[in-house]
Amino acid sequence: MSNPRPWLLVLAAVLLAGCGTEKGAQASGTKQGKGPGGSKEPPTLVAVEPAARGTVVARYSTTATLEAENRAQILGRTQGVVQSLLHEEGDEVRGGEELLRLEDDAARLRLQQAEVVLTEQASVFARQKASFEQQVISKADFDLAQANHERAKVERDLAAHELSYTRVRAPFTGTVVRRLVEVGQTVNAGTPLFEIANFKPLLARIHVPAKEMGSLGVGQEVELVLDSSGDRLPGVVRLVSPVIDPTSGTVKVTVHVSEYPRGTRPGDFAHVHVVTQRHENVLRVQSPAVFEDRGEQVVYVAADSVANRRPVQVGFIDETHTEILSGLAENERVVVKGQRSLRDGGPIRVLDSAATAQASAATAARGGS
Repeated sequence: MSNPRPWLLVLAAVLLAGCGTEKGAQASGTKQGKGPGGSKEPPTLVAVEPAARGTVVARYSTTATLEAENRAQILGRTQGVVQSLLHEEGDEVRGGEELLRLEDDAARLRLQQAEVVLTEQASVFARQKASFEQQVISKADFDLAQANHERAKVERDLAAHELSYTRVRAPFTGTVVRRLVEVGQTVNAGTPLFEIANFKPLLARIHVPAKEMGSLGVGQEVELVLDSSGDRLPGVVRLVSPVIDPTSGTVKVTVHVSEYPRGTRPGDFAHVHVVTQRHENVLRVQSPAVFEDRGEQVVYVAADSVANRRPVQVGFIDETHTEILSGLAENERVVVKGQRSLRDGGPIRVLDSAATAQASAATAARGGS
């Protein structure tokens, strides 16, 4: 029997050595806990903030159109032809200031006529009074002279009143919103002449569902946001209706807005946010820390270098914070940034305090003041 060829023995040895090396590597990788591809799971960068006590409010939000507190249509009170217009649309006027004049020739003549009659009746009354005191005339003649004198005074006053109607004046301080007549136009009693409105203050009338009223009352602060510019306006509840509208189940609330940017005017559309309830000294976290996962409200809590998924029960939610009713303890470090990419028990690396502060400031800025 001949000996095996030397090169076959060498090939067999190489193959056996390679298999042994591969098994050793697989065993070593399993022992070190590496993931697929032999690499460890990298930690997720997160920002944390301790759960702390504070105030959380419940707000009711709706929309409203701003209105002028005083707005009136000024009507003609006598017949006449428009002689001159003293103010135009957009003019600011004081209460009692002239807006329009009518031709007044006829009214002045009627006043002069009434004054002549009054002078005559005053003279007659003076003579009759002297005669009555001397017992020359009867009491009936004296009473007739006195009545005619009083009637003449009334006629004079009525004529003066009619003359005053030819001068149309502003009923209150405000802005001319509309002019409805032209020079030379004949107007009658009841003809619309002007519309005037007082823009200070402006009012917003909202209708709050009765179940949302909570502790809402007169004097409470309200925030309004103009739809056109995004400006935030402070408001105050001025009136709360004492009744509930049976059709809608709402309560009418009137909000008083005294300070607003130049150019704001009646008709502007605004979003209204009113605090209906307030919870003091409750456990709260930043609102972005809480999110829904598999039908539960959850947060992630940082425990050393691991994130723990924690289901919680929430209460009031406002622009910046969420009230935590259960599931979390005070001072536990809650992940406020990076939480949506976490898994229960996953590794994390907490950002330094400066980065965390920047994240908190950004969250507060998004939530509003």
